[in-house]
Amino acid sequence: MAKNLLIVESPAKAKTINKYLGKDFHVLASYGHVRDLRPKEGAVDPEHGFAMAYEVIERNEKHVDAIAKAAKQADDIYLATDLDREGEAISWHISEILKERGLLEGKRMHRVVFSEITPKAIKAAVANPRQLSHDLVDAQQARRALDYLVGFNLSPVLWRKVQRGLSAGRVQSPALRMIVEREEEIEAFNAREYWTIEAQLKHADGDFTARLSKLNGKKFEQFDLTNEAETLAARDALKQAARGRLTVSDVSSKERKRRPAAPFTTSTLQQEAARKLGFTTSRTMKIAQGLYEGVALGAEGNVGLITYMRTDSTMLGDDALAELRQLITRDFGAKALPDAPQVYKTKSKNAQEAHEAIRPTSAMYTPRDVAAFLNDDQRKLYELIWKRTVACQMIHATLNTVSVEFALRDVPGGEASFRASGTTVIDPGFLAVYEEGRDQKNVDDDDEGRRLPRMETGEQVPLHDIVADQHFTEPPPRYSEASLVKALEEHGIGRPSTYASIIQVLQNREYVYLDSRRFKPSDVGRAVSNFLTSHFTRYVDYDFTAKLEDELDAVSRGEEAWVPLMERFWLPFKQQVDEKTESVDRNEATGARELGTDPKSGKPVSVRLGRYGPFAQIGTKEDEDKPTFASLRPGQSMHTISLADALELFKLPRKLGQAENGEEVSVAIGRFGPFVKQGETYASLKPEDDPYTIELPRALQIVQERLEMLANRLILDFGNGVQVLNGRYGAYITDGEKNARIPKEQEPKELTEAQCIGLLAAAPVRKGRFGKKTATKKTATKKAAAAKTPAVKKAATKKAPAKKAAAKKSATKKAATKKSAAKKAIAKKPAVKKPIEKSLEA
Repeated sequence: MAKNLLIVESPAKAKTINKYLGKDFHVLASYGHVRDLRPKEGAVDPEHGFAMAYEVIERNEKHVDAIAKAAKQADDIYLATDLDREGEAISWHISEILKERGLLEGKRMHRVVFSEITPKAIKAAVANPRQLSHDLVDAQQARRALDYLVGFNLSPVLWRKVQRGLSAGRVQSPALRMIVEREEEIEAFNAREYWTIEAQLKHADGDFTARLSKLNGKKFEQFDLTNEAETLAARDALKQAARGRLTVSDVSSKERKRRPAAPFTTSTLQQEAARKLGFTTSRTMKIAQGLYEGVALGAEGNVGLITYMRTDSTMLGDDALAELRQLITRDFGAKALPDAPQVYKTKSKNAQEAHEAIRPTSAMYTPRDVAAFLNDDQRKLYELIWKRTVACQMIHATLNTVSVEFALRDVPGGEASFRASGTTVIDPGFLAVYEEGRDQKNVDDDDEGRRLPRMETGEQVPLHDIVADQHFTEPPPRYSEASLVKALEEHGIGRPSTYASIIQVLQNREYVYLDSRRFKPSDVGRAVSNFLTSHFTRYVDYDFTAKLEDELDAVSRGEEAWVPLMERFWLPFKQQVDEKTESVDRNEATGARELGTDPKSGKPVSVRLGRYGPFAQIGTKEDEDKPTFASLRPGQSMHTISLADALELFKLPRKLGQAENGEEVSVAIGRFGPFVKQGETYASLKPEDDPYTIELPRALQIVQERLEMLANRLILDFGNGVQVLNGRYGAYITDGEKNARIPKEQEPKELTEAQCIGLLAAAPVRKGRFGKKTATKKTATKKAAAAKTPAVKKAATKKAPAKKAAAKKSATKKAATKKSAAKKAIAKKPAVKKPIEKSLEA
């Protein structure tokens, strides 16, 4: 057994590093975090210095046990988790677990960090270890405690005031506010009309256009022409003054230089991968993680291709700079190399947590050299990183912008002029390798790369036409992944390692969704954001959130203690939670709106947020008759729906007519979407079917397809809940709680009841929301199998006397299972599975 144990976070990294360190080292992976707060109230105790109750994460117990076993045999333990505060915290948790198990006595503990997985970096890190940084650990603990306290205290308020099952996050909530405020800006936006005028010119060396730049003796502004009549009058006056040609009044040329963009940080990598590759932030980070941990390069084995991918720094190390300059000279010539390395200023205040920008571990691994060993996503992302890194150390691009002015002096109302511009590249410099993307085009983009004919002052250019175009101002665009990450960074919300998870959490909670690759808030998301903005303003305030991040950074640098920070946050926060729990009205919290009056009944029409989403309501709870409800259609929002559109919703359920057997056919919308009903048979509508327009023949066809599917689904039914069914992926056995695969060689129709019970007993327990119920059923299935199989029963009998207590417990569980099953039987009809129509009342 090796005397040195080195612990990293991932098995891929362990495999790569093991190759570099040799037989003296045993390298194991923790598989990420090893401990977390107990998922129960009280895991953080503000009354006792914010003491935190941790437990080993269940899925990683076997990995922790493997580390503990190896630690017993080792003399030296090297904690080599990631170099940010998350990695520092994982190292601390591992050391605490080993200490609790009494495995550190007589051992030497080392903390090693590296920003790239190369032989040189790994060996240097092991040769120069340090102690655990308790400042970094404290910062991570404070962050985790804050997130826990916000979640466990604010979420119940949302349950009571907005909707059950909602949650609020310390950092996600300000991000959600950004998206919601942008949506409200778009809704409040009033488009303004404006017109532009352009001259179409014909030149012997090529046709081109010139924009109107001066009118009535002054600079032409965006809103100088705002209606058609005025614009056409101006255009006709310009045409008349031009008399078929425009005269060049001025030619100017300006040379400018453009510097390359800085090497990638986490934020800029996520933005650029979203713009150029269409990758989500989480996809980008997952691919980057794989490139960092190591890719098999043929005979070379696993090689880490990029440096650590969570960083705020734009710095490049001396070795990397020397290699980049060597590669640029080799591939692009000495003229492409600046006199000295390019230095980029890091914007982040806390960039010392990560030592370098994201770059290739060796620029000599060109995209072409490694392409054969990478999958398509890896190849694209590696090429992006490689090109950006190489370009950042190349000379600037030299551009030449030519502007040509065409003055018109005989125009009623004063002098006018047109201007044409074009930009050409004199020396591409870094542009030969890479150009940074942009979220939105600007005015100069149209001139970029446009070449104008050579012209001189006084030259007359034939005029083909003068055209006027109508435009309307556009609302601000919704956030894309790239622009949202940029906005989060600019506001100081979150940190590089959290941007992807912030976005993922908002989508998982269905607070936002992507529409044409832009974020749009759901009605639930808007209700949560508006509630928090109105009643917990401070805690979704951008400046407050950014200041708190800065204070956490100060803790990580040892400039501030974490407990006083927690106390400053907790006391006013808890006080506000207690106050708002009592004082806030639920209708106000959910954003309920009254739209007007129903012309038929004279009752008020409102929209509200219910348990299953937004709905319209006619009447109130105080009325003698119960209110009527209707779900909003996909794409409708309770914040923008009109009275007329809301009244349309009450046309459901629609009676379509009768089937041949006399059963009534109707269509409605239930909890699980639109459905058609014929007698006691329910069938969901297809995505292309609209419940408001569907006709009887199509409805009957959908019902018939449903009946045929159900008829073909049942293969065997043993009458005790055990069935053999046809499923999406073939035949399977089920008892309603567990599913079992059928052996390939077994004909489903020939299965016996005993065989089915045996296969169900051996099937794995289904995990998920109903894991506990499944586990209870598992016991029942085992008992059923025991009743059918004497051998099993005998084995169970032998064990019974030794475990009377266990038998008693099992009997209690059995009784509970029967009770649960009885309840289930009452609630569950054996008829055809159908969409459930639930009252939408809040």
